Amino acid sequence: MLAYVLHHNEIFLIHPQDPEWPHIHPFRWYLLFHGLAGACALLLAPMQFSDRLRSRFPLFHRVVGRIYVGGVLIAAPMGFYIQHFEERMGAPSTFSFAAATQAISWIVTTLIALAFILQGKVEPHRRWMTRSFAVALVFLEVRVVSGVAHLDDAGFQVTEAIVWGCNVFAWMAADIALQIQELLRSRTLRSRAKVAAG
Repeated sequence: MLAYVLHHNEIFLIHPQDPEWPHIHPFRWYLLFHGLAGACALLLAPMQFSDRLRSRFPLFHRVVGRIYVGGVLIAAPMGFYIQHFEERMGAPSTFSFAAATQAISWIVTTLIALAFILQGKVEPHRRWMTRSFAVALVFLEVRVVSGVAHLDDAGFQVTEAIVWGCNVFAWMAADIALQIQELLRSRTLRSRAKVAAG
């Protein structure tokens, strides 16, 4: 998804004459902080789910986790503010509400995960980090769905509907992933128990 979005949506970054530049000029500095912080969160989060990395390099896991939390706490409110800023440029306020919902979901899931790990509760931390990353992926999912379905120019209402759909899907996808992990883990434990008993 990241490769698709970079090519399909963010290619203007390497083309100074792209017509997207005048559009983003009024909020360019907010977009810079939002983009950098969001990119850090999206790129670093997958490493956090590696059991091997976590067990071999626990300090690295903690440092990357702190960067992820910092990225979320910068990118989420900046993303909402940019959307709110775009209201002055003609975007509907309902779209800002959708952006606010996504930002709040991302911040809340991340802070709950942080609170659990600060209490030493690893399993609930893992669950809430899964939810946090699922919400983070909404940024990519919306752009992929819009692009693949050729809905990029269908208007704010269509994009807003896609945002709401992806927000709902994020929560379902996270819990489906957690259920699959539990199923695989219980199968592994049962097979180990059989081997030990045999």
